[in-house]
Amino acid sequence: MSRDHLKGAMAAPGPTYDADAPFLELLARGAAAEAYDRPVLLARAEGGSGERIAALEHAKLLALRVRSELEGRRRREAELSALFETAHDLAGPRDVDAVLQAIVQRARSLLGTDIAYLSLHDPARGDTYMRVTEGSVAARFQQLRLGMGEGLGGLVAQTARPYVTDDYFRDDRFRHTTTIGAGVHDEGLVAILGVPLMLGPHVIGVLFAADRRARVFEREQIALLGSFAALAAAAIDTANLLTETRSALAGLERANEIIQDRSAVIERASDVHDRLAELVLRGGGVHDVAAAVSQVLDGTVEFLESAPAAAVETSRAEGHAVRHQQDWIAAVAAGGELLGALVLRGHPGLDPVDQRTLERAAMVTSLLLLARRSAAEAEQRVRGELLDDLIEARDRDPRLLRERAARLHADLDATHVVLAARLDAAAPDADQEAAARRRLWSAASHLAATRHGLAAARDGGTVLLLPLQHGDTATELARSTALHLGTAVHEAVTVGASAPVRGLAAEPDKVVAAYAEGRRCLDALRLLGRSGDGAAAEDFGFLGLLLAGDRDVSGFVDRTIGRVAAYDERRGTDLLRTLDAYFTSGMSPARTKDELHVHVNTVAQRLERVGRLLGDDWQSPARALEIQLALRLRRLVTAAPH
Repeated sequence: MSRDHLKGAMAAPGPTYDADAPFLELLARGAAAEAYDRPVLLARAEGGSGERIAALEHAKLLALRVRSELEGRRRREAELSALFETAHDLAGPRDVDAVLQAIVQRARSLLGTDIAYLSLHDPARGDTYMRVTEGSVAARFQQLRLGMGEGLGGLVAQTARPYVTDDYFRDDRFRHTTTIGAGVHDEGLVAILGVPLMLGPHVIGVLFAADRRARVFEREQIALLGSFAALAAAAIDTANLLTETRSALAGLERANEIIQDRSAVIERASDVHDRLAELVLRGGGVHDVAAAVSQVLDGTVEFLESAPAAAVETSRAEGHAVRHQQDWIAAVAAGGELLGALVLRGHPGLDPVDQRTLERAAMVTSLLLLARRSAAEAEQRVRGELLDDLIEARDRDPRLLRERAARLHADLDATHVVLAARLDAAAPDADQEAAARRRLWSAASHLAATRHGLAAARDGGTVLLLPLQHGDTATELARSTALHLGTAVHEAVTVGASAPVRGLAAEPDKVVAAYAEGRRCLDALRLLGRSGDGAAAEDFGFLGLLLAGDRDVSGFVDRTIGRVAAYDERRGTDLLRTLDAYFTSGMSPARTKDELHVHVNTVAQRLERVGRLLGDDWQSPARALEIQLALRLRRLVTAAPH
């Protein structure tokens, strides 16, 4: 409305609604409160009548009342809209942090404060901590914790009632602390309003609105913040219920998975039980058990006679499979004897039922090993009894001897060699010596079984009757047997062999003579210091007879030609070789020089030196025989094992 029009309307007489017109226009365009004074001021400036001015004053008051009512309704509408939007947020599947952030944002906006924030109760520590802030600028304030009764928030949490202050630091109702005061000071807060978050009778937190200047919060604002606090509490309760529900569902899903998994494991256990039972019934072996368990456990299972000692010992002591690095180990034992272990490769996270399956397989393995051992021991006894009968010539019936041998897959009509074997290391006591002999007998029996021969424990050692393969010699068989048995028992084993013999079923006395020959050869090897070696009677010739028994071979050699050997060693000469060539050449210097490829004068000089060392009678028949024997024995003593 123009100024002239307003002046005419106030001056002209007429109905009172003319005084309301300017205020209606102000209401229509939402003018500020101070704009409502202008029509009254203008009428006074124009000299309007008192009646007109009074009418305008009255219309102004009515317009301001209408304006206040409209503003209140708009504010309540905005508040209700905010509350509705917040409630709508709660109904959706939003994250609780996002909902709480929206609550403090809307509270700050509707109350027109500088900052809004929310703290939650910590049951474990008995205080409250900052959860969400909006408008905060101080890091220390955002990390505050308020104990019960400390500060305004602590008092709200303790009493479950709203508290408000227009000047926090001058308000003596609160217990001020250095930590809280420093955080509030950093944030610059002055006026603070706090309302409790309630779940039933319990305070779970506090919702705040605050300004950095003095301010009086109206009752409606306190009520509005309380409404937001109720929504925040509902959001937290809903989130907790959802969390519990999800946890319960996850637990049910896990339980269902476990049930399904248990069912599968039980089926696998039943499967392995059936397979192991079938293996035992059809006479399967240890490796068949390992293969069956490998399929059931979906891994690689091996039977090992030697596995990590600490893990095997722990498994045997506890009676369960144990984890070793990335593997599982189950001891295979019978009574106090350890037979080996089943090893499951590359399964660090073994299921308990699968662990039990591995343990059951180890038990079945031990039973199979014991059964196999019993059968092997029975066969070993039968083989030993037959060889004992042959050595002692108890059974003279060739047909019966052949039948007994055939049942053991041996052929007494083939060419055989009798071997005498003995351990060389002395045991500390009788028990250990007996155990060592049992190991030697067991290894010899196993070798005899694999070679279709016989073996028996006899005379403190072991005797074997082994067929001679085509192209082999008795010496080669003796050496290979010494190596095989020594490796099996982890000790040096010396083996003496007889010459090859045939037709043992028809002439069992041959076994007796061959055994005596093999023992003489064994004695010769031991006297010559060739422990752990193998040799046959043919390697010694007539010296085998001389070496039989307990004779000091090394002493004889040293007494006879020791001075010559010592001279060669000191001077680097070749007198012993010259002596050997001299006797081999029929004591002819001319033939000796051809044998050695030297001048005859060199031979003469060397023989002269030998005479000075051994004495003038060294070429007499008796001395010459002793020297030749000593040279031959020295070659045998120094012969290296093959």
